[in-house]
Amino acid sequence: MFHFLPAFILGSLALLLIILNTIFWCIPLYAIALLKLIPIPVWRRLCTQALIRIAENWISVNKAIFRLTQRAEWEVKGDENLNYDGWYLVNSNHQSWADILILQSIFNRRVPFLKFFLKQELIWMPVIGLAWWALDFPFMKRYSKAYLEKHPEKRGKDLETTRKACERFQFTPVSVMNFLEGTRFTPEKRAQQESPYQHLLRPRAGGIAFVLGAMGERIQTMLDVTIVYPEMIPTFWDFLSGRVSKVIIHVEELQIPAEFFHGDYLDDPQFRQRFQQWVNQLWQQKDAVIDRLKNRTAPVETAV
Repeated sequence: MFHFLPAFILGSLALLLIILNTIFWCIPLYAIALLKLIPIPVWRRLCTQALIRIAENWISVNKAIFRLTQRAEWEVKGDENLNYDGWYLVNSNHQSWADILILQSIFNRRVPFLKFFLKQELIWMPVIGLAWWALDFPFMKRYSKAYLEKHPEKRGKDLETTRKACERFQFTPVSVMNFLEGTRFTPEKRAQQESPYQHLLRPRAGGIAFVLGAMGERIQTMLDVTIVYPEMIPTFWDFLSGRVSKVIIHVEELQIPAEFFHGDYLDDPQFRQRFQQWVNQLWQQKDAVIDRLKNRTAPVETAV
């Protein structure tokens, strides 16, 4: 509807509408979050379900905002057999802040509400940080290798935090989201890492290993998502201001090998090696998928 507007005005309008939508839904969300503090398990589960419905409504309105303001064509393949009552581990490559909004939009009310691990500092973000806390998003404090060498007692704290977070997911179906690269892809980061992949950074297998270890056999299915921006990797502002004309989302449903439900990633070197090999194979396949999709959409040069 508003596609004809100049990019700056279009982006400003989209951003304003998203902010207003966020504030509107955060008011009832905060109210129910306070009620959830009453220490009655059944009551808390009911509050959790109400909070999820509010978050799903927020995503639905965001999706409507995108339809009004975005010029981009979304090509989605492989999402035909999703189950709202299932339990999923969702894995995706990561290039832009727009990735999160895209994933929320395509999976909203088709799989359980997406929850992903956040840096502890993000809880202080205005408005949205408290909303993440209310929705039981797990916040994690990450330690560098240098810090762990000086403070070995902190080793394994990430695993402990993951297990505690996953305990909240035992009674309500959930989709645990993970960006294996740990950060957004850029050619500079790829060169710095000396990544063996053309379109991806090196994967960090520990995060999903800890999730599977904490959830046991409850999560048996992975949704392996590949997001491709054929023209350029957009910034969040590029996305909102209509500079993205096409997004390709490739979804593949994979069964997680049963051997990875009960291993000790932290202290069993053989298990860790097998798990990393599995993740590296997934990453090789994803790199090939990205290459194929990019080449499919590349302009064909013709001889003059």
